[in-house]
Amino acid sequence: MSGTDEPVEPSEEGEAPEQGGLPETPRPAAPAPAPRPGREVYLRRRIAVGAVLVVVLGLIVWGGIALVTAIIAANAPTGPGTQGGDGSHPNAAALELDPELPADVLRQLEYVREHWDSDESERYGVLGVDDCVNFTSQSLIERGWLPDEEWWYSEDGDAYAHSPAWRSSTLFRDYLAAHPERATPLSDAQRAQVKPGDIVQFDWDASGDRDHTAIVTAVIENDEGEVDVYYGGHTDATWDRSVDDHPNHPETEVFYWSVAG
Repeated sequence: MSGTDEPVEPSEEGEAPEQGGLPETPRPAAPAPAPRPGREVYLRRRIAVGAVLVVVLGLIVWGGIALVTAIIAANAPTGPGTQGGDGSHPNAAALELDPELPADVLRQLEYVREHWDSDESERYGVLGVDDCVNFTSQSLIERGWLPDEEWWYSEDGDAYAHSPAWRSSTLFRDYLAAHPERATPLSDAQRAQVKPGDIVQFDWDASGDRDHTAIVTAVIENDEGEVDVYYGGHTDATWDRSVDDHPNHPETEVFYWSVAG
């Protein structure tokens, strides 16, 4: 064999000898993995996140309810002590009566207050969804009116057997017009003359007929000198509802009857 290279003998450990150059740098050891949180830590984290979500959702729901309530309150007419504006949820203040009212008017309004949300009557019966004049007539009996040949109720409790003037708003108007000794007409421009215990009638579509009849429960003059009139009755069941609250009937005309006595 020619040349100067000679075979190199292997080392005792059986490893090939280094052939020159820099020695090999050892690789650093990989860092040990961080210990995983225990089960209790995971549970605490989940409870904390859940609590935060519950609080956030609660605030959203509360804010939505508060907003809706504020919108309803801002747009609904309100009477003296009413809740909701439509007269369907009167509170204690609304149900109070002025003790200075005449005794016959107090009897009338006490009857209305006791029965305004009742849907049955053993003595007078109920005219389904057209019970407004039937109920108004009942209140006048409590006030002291006596039935006559035109305005009377059937003693067997059959509401449909009462006289037409007892149960029809338009015919009741005609009856009152023929009996000025019992009541005299007032226009809506004469609100200042209206008093508790008077009768209010509505013509929803300005047709000339009377579509709804009720009893005046309160008359209040506000700081601007405007007179607000409130009423109670059946169909819909109402106590202390504003006569100006008729959003479904924009053409409504309002009329009053000043009851004598």
